[in-house]
Amino acid sequence: CRVYVMVLIDPVLGAKLSYILGATNIISMLLVFFSCRCLVGVKFVGRMMQRGWYQKFYGKHCLFWWIFITSVVLHTILAFQVFGNPL
Repeated sequence: CRVYVMVLIDPVLGAKLSYILGATNIISMLLVFFSCRCLVGVKFVGRMMQRGWYQKFYGKHCLFWWIFITSVVLHTILAFQVFGNPL
């Protein structure tokens, strides 16, 4: 009995995209962390809030969350498509 698997994406391209999405996960996670509203009490962030560029960065916190969540979901779907279920 043969089992046929439908390949939706080239495995080499999928591995490259998975790597890029993994890096995007890490970068967006750092952006979320450093724009976190719970860090305002920390002295460093308190001083940074006086700068205009950091206030703009701080204001994009919700956008950074959406980038992070989207990247994680796409990375997960792609990893399952390219590498299969690890279980």
